[in-house]
Amino acid sequence: MPEARQTPAAHVERLLAAANEIILGKPRPLRLTLACLLARGHLLIEDQPGVGKTTLAHVFARLTGLHFQRIQFTSDLLPADITGVSIFDRETGAFRFHPGPLFAQLILADEINRATPKTQSALLEAMEEHQVTADGHSHPLPEPFFVIATQNPATQIGTFPLPESQLDRFLMRIRLGFPDREAERALLMGEDRREILERTPPVLAPDTLQALQQATRAVAVAPRLVDYVQALLAATRNDADLAGGLSPRAGLALLAAARAWALIEGRDFVLPEDVQAVFPHVAGHRLHLAADGRHAPPAVLARLLGSVAVDG
Repeated sequence: MPEARQTPAAHVERLLAAANEIILGKPRPLRLTLACLLARGHLLIEDQPGVGKTTLAHVFARLTGLHFQRIQFTSDLLPADITGVSIFDRETGAFRFHPGPLFAQLILADEINRATPKTQSALLEAMEEHQVTADGHSHPLPEPFFVIATQNPATQIGTFPLPESQLDRFLMRIRLGFPDREAERALLMGEDRREILERTPPVLAPDTLQALQQATRAVAVAPRLVDYVQALLAATRNDADLAGGLSPRAGLALLAAARAWALIEGRDFVLPEDVQAVFPHVAGHRLHLAADGRHAPPAVLARLLGSVAVDG
């Protein structure tokens, strides 16, 4: 069947099947990454080095046919190094903008917390505005535009933690974790994943991906589902263990992620189960414990979900 005539569910199934052939034993992180992409958000992956964060970004760029750029963030990286610079052109007698590596469709911002706050801000502003401003001129970024940022644990040497206002620019935060024994054995005894990736053809065209993003925005949300989301937001704001709660913008992010999860599940309407599936990954980096300021752990997020009745 021609790609354009396939259903959204068929596209999703093909993409996830191909991704699971390369990244072993991580079906849920792959589904969450796809949900973030379909919701037109950006993804933060926080984990130990060597668990497959970079490979995940390569996989999604390859399978969707998106123009890919990897930016290694270091302490000496300057904002212009990623956004681009204006250089004087003697032939025209004017400055000409030379785009930086940020002008790609899928960006891997590797070890984002090793760069200075000024460079972090340049990336995060581009994520929010989908454009770069240089010398008073705005330069639109390509569409679709998806950033996967990786972040090493803050306990490691040479890191600059992202401020909370900048963390909020990421729709989701996930962890990959170590593979289970069976998946790890397959990795150890199998072919290099990069070699498999190199010969793997795209399964979606960029315009098909954009059509899926449009379909995601059209997924229906019933008034009672909005009641449930508002009850969750209120629960975070009234919880004595938390410092503050989720903002209205976080509520919009939660609904966008739930719409994407529903589409992945093959539905054109959102259920409470969709909200529950994405809630820990949308809320976890936006909520903090009142006692010590740490991000809310999984146990607190699970308690919040359990405290709100589905029927309102």
